Amino acid sequence: MGDIKPPSGAAGAPAAGQREYFSDDPRDIGWVKQNVPCQTACPAGTNVPVYIREIIERQFGRSYETNREANVLPGVLGRICSRPCESQCRHGWPGNGEPVAICHLKRVAADMKDAGHRITERLYSPTGKRVAIVGAGPAGVAAAHDLSLLGHDVVIFEREERAGGMLRYGIPEFRLPRDTLDIELHNALRLGVQVRTGAEIGNGAGQIPMTKLEKEFDAVLLATGCMAASPLPLAGEWEKRELRGLEGVEYGLDFLVQMHRGVKKVVGKRVAVVGAGFTALDCARVAARLGAQEVTIHIRTAEEYIPVTQEEIFEAKREGVRIKGLRTPVGLTVEGNRLTGIEFVQNRLGGWRAGGRRQAIPIEGSEFHEPCDTLIVAIGQQTVNDFLGTKLELDRWGNVRVGEDGMTSHKGIFAAGDYVNGASTVIQAVGHGRKVAKRIDAWLMGRERRRQVVRIVPVEQPLRERAFDFIPRQHMPVAPLGERMKDGAHEVELGLDEKLAFEEAKRCYLCNLRYQIDVDRCIFCRACIEVAPRNCIKLVRGVEVNDDGAYGKLLETKEWNQVGAIWIDNNECIRCGQCFKACPVQCISISRCELTEVEV
Repeated sequence: MGDIKPPSGAAGAPAAGQREYFSDDPRDIGWVKQNVPCQTACPAGTNVPVYIREIIERQFGRSYETNREANVLPGVLGRICSRPCESQCRHGWPGNGEPVAICHLKRVAADMKDAGHRITERLYSPTGKRVAIVGAGPAGVAAAHDLSLLGHDVVIFEREERAGGMLRYGIPEFRLPRDTLDIELHNALRLGVQVRTGAEIGNGAGQIPMTKLEKEFDAVLLATGCMAASPLPLAGEWEKRELRGLEGVEYGLDFLVQMHRGVKKVVGKRVAVVGAGFTALDCARVAARLGAQEVTIHIRTAEEYIPVTQEEIFEAKREGVRIKGLRTPVGLTVEGNRLTGIEFVQNRLGGWRAGGRRQAIPIEGSEFHEPCDTLIVAIGQQTVNDFLGTKLELDRWGNVRVGEDGMTSHKGIFAAGDYVNGASTVIQAVGHGRKVAKRIDAWLMGRERRRQVVRIVPVEQPLRERAFDFIPRQHMPVAPLGERMKDGAHEVELGLDEKLAFEEAKRCYLCNLRYQIDVDRCIFCRACIEVAPRNCIKLVRGVEVNDDGAYGKLLETKEWNQVGAIWIDNNECIRCGQCFKACPVQCISISRCELTEVEV
């Protein structure tokens, strides 16, 4: 307890003069997963504290590479990530202030690296194995990147004329500039990945059958995402009526994809968007740029439950978009074949649904009408399976079912991203694509070639100051309203400059720093407890061990005859270093602990 030497089971101990070692001890792996909540929450496992610290050191290129090791597309995700890390950030816990702007700092690393920055990656020798990937979206690109590094020949088949999937054809340019996307895709696919655009998989004329891929490649990865818009469920006479032929009705996914293919889109003066996700918000903001005089988003519950970032909602409102809640569409009004309005029923909030959302309960007799000229339906997307010549096992939502190894019910065919999980986020697709790529490599090579360990590096002095805890969150500069609304290409968020970035980076608690007390040297003077600004140093009689071998609950005590150790609760620690400075016998050590992979 409190020993900073490598525990039994560690991958190796430091030799004399060596400054780091690697550990596969479950106590070390468990410590990182418990105490670095931002990294644990990231589907790609991005090493957040390290890349933020590198920004403080103004090592922007190194920070960019730390990001690329995990999320592959830092310049893209620094703009459009859904930010699951920030909701878990310890700085945002009660009493600690607002979360660190982790996403904005990711963009800082991409924007501020030197123009001549050289990407360096560890490559494996060629394996002679060939992998076909269907779909050049975020999951397919992430998997292709990793598989190419591992020495496999990779060919991506993409039906559109350019790679990027929903990054290019679903996200508006004012959120994701296309030159940034092109650079990031080039960086990810530059190591020999062949991208065949305009190549559609299927059984029709001019299409490439799946059976051909199975014959020519050692493995096939399906990463086609969710490319079919979910239909709008209505009541009464509209329940089974097809809406696509109705003038003035658009499906959000089709609306955005067609626009990004070059089709000129036109909307009426009054635009109603039904939906509560990023696609709905994007459609509303695009409609405002196309000249709509009134744009309204209609949602079933309340604004506070919309699963998008608050900044996106705020900017949409600045652009004139209104959000109206507690309503469900039940019918349409038309004149001839043209839409004139929507029939809604009023809702009230019910209990919580699985997944953390509230129920919307319709109120009997509360139907009302709202006029509109254009309706954009953006309530979700679904997978499409009609291109498969091989029948695969599907789940009840129509998504392909895969095992723990990422393989479908057909040997040699794998699947990743939204095609497996349903409509999700870019970072989830990237994380799943990388995970399945590792499974494909293990299947092709007959063994896993990389395993997860913890790199532990001694740190000589505290890296934070207590004053950093009181720095407020630095807000993202944005383009003036008049400029951004001129066209759909003017980027709204302008990026943090170096001064703002430095201030924001200082706020990070650097949760990967582990403070430990050597119980053999501790004299129980309580000096560390006296200077601690939080209840983070505790008298304990023992520490529970979880089933996975990681440390669990601290068994605190107030009786000195029961005290086994003075223990630093890293879950409460804000890494201010006050205890380290106050200790008269220097029994407190600091080490940087980070998850990494090593060759097996």
